[in-house]
Amino acid sequence: MRLLVVDDDPSVREALELVLDLNGFGVSTATDGAEAIRTLAVDRPDAVVLDVLMPGLDGLEVCRRMRAIGDRTPVLMLTARAEVSERVAGLEAGADDYLVKPFDLDELAARIRALLRRRAGTGAPLLAHLGVELDPAAHRVTRDGVEVAVSPREFALLQLLMERPGTIQSRTSIEERLYGFGEEVESNAVEVHIHGLRRKLGAQFILTVRGVGYRVRPAA
Repeated sequence: MRLLVVDDDPSVREALELVLDLNGFGVSTATDGAEAIRTLAVDRPDAVVLDVLMPGLDGLEVCRRMRAIGDRTPVLMLTARAEVSERVAGLEAGADDYLVKPFDLDELAARIRALLRRRAGTGAPLLAHLGVELDPAAHRVTRDGVEVAVSPREFALLQLLMERPGTIQSRTSIEERLYGFGEEVESNAVEVHIHGLRRKLGAQFILTVRGVGYRVRPAA
C-alpha cells in the first residue's frame, strides 16, 4: 500500500516516512499543499496523511480540492490544534479521520490500516491458502496454525499474492504495492522478499512464472 505524506516540517516528514516504512507502507512525501496537488495529479496513493497547518495552500483546502474533483482517496488529517471546531472543520472538508499532535506512531499506522479497510468495504477478511493464513487486521501470518514472523514488506507482498491467488503479479505491480512513488528500489528487492517468504512458508508456496512474475501455487 502506498501513502502520500504531506507536511511542511522536515523532521515530521522524516519521522512519518520512517515509521510508515517500518509498517510496510510505501511512502511518498510532499512539502506543502501545492506540491501535494501536483503529486496527486500524476500519482494515486492508497491514502493521504495530510497536515492541516501549512503555509500557502493548507490541508483543508487540499482536501476540499480533492473532493471537488471526485477524488475519494482516504485522508487522515494531522493538526496541533485539539479544539472540537478544528476537527469538525477537517471532517467537513472531506477528511476521513483526524489525529491531534503529538500522537502515538503505532496509533497512526493502525488508523491508516483502518481507513484502508473501510475503503475496501471490508472488515479485513482472513486470507487462507494451502495451510497459510494471513490476517490483515491483526497483521499476522500462520502456517499450519503456527505463527510465522514476516517483515512488513513480506507481509504486504504476501497479502497481494493471496488476495488474487489465480493472478500472476509482475515485478512492477509488486514494487508499486511495496514502495512509494519515486522511491529508489534496488534491482533485486522483490527477489529478496520472495526468497524470505519461501524460506518461511515453503519453497513451492510462491511460484515464479519466468519472464512474467509471481503467483501462489494453485490448490490441487
